Amino acid sequence: MIEASTVDDAAPAVGANLRRLRVKRGLSLERLARHSGVSRAMLSQIELGQSAPTITTLWKIARSLGITFSALISRGDEGAPRVLRPEAAKLLTNHDGSFTSRALFPFGEPRRTEFYELRLKPRGAEDASPHPPGTTENLIVTVGAVQIRVGAATYDLRAGDAILFVADVPHQYRNAGGDEAVMYLVMTYAQDVG
Repeated sequence: MIEASTVDDAAPAVGANLRRLRVKRGLSLERLARHSGVSRAMLSQIELGQSAPTITTLWKIARSLGITFSALISRGDEGAPRVLRPEAAKLLTNHDGSFTSRALFPFGEPRRTEFYELRLKPRGAEDASPHPPGTTENLIVTVGAVQIRVGAATYDLRAGDAILFVADVPHQYRNAGGDEAVMYLVMTYAQDVG
């Protein structure tokens, strides 16, 4: 599994959200650590804003709390319409920089549907942990070609192809080609959580 790089300036929002959601569910740090596979020390550092978690760590925490990814990274400042400029976007990147994910929605209140731009460099891959039960991914390739593995099945997609799958199993995005692949992903959770 590929470890992800850090999301440095989201740490304060993530920490506050983690603490609020953990307390709301009546979970101690120890219990959440057991359920998520993230150490108690790391969870504490995240809550205090002293550590910026990786994408993989955020997904583990979100899954164990039964919440959406956006519930952890939201800033709670949603309001009037907002223009989301690419240069102001917070990019989530894996450890080797071959995979980036950019949220195409403002970080605000948790939402049932999330929209992302995914970029995968040549010969890059990203392994994704299972999302909460019933979560679906609807992905379209707009540039290049990718292989999508869902459980044990692999699907070859090229520009214009789309795939819809239940993402509560391990899945992988792989670019075996020589050009960057660009994809757009709509993730829908089975229920509103947060």
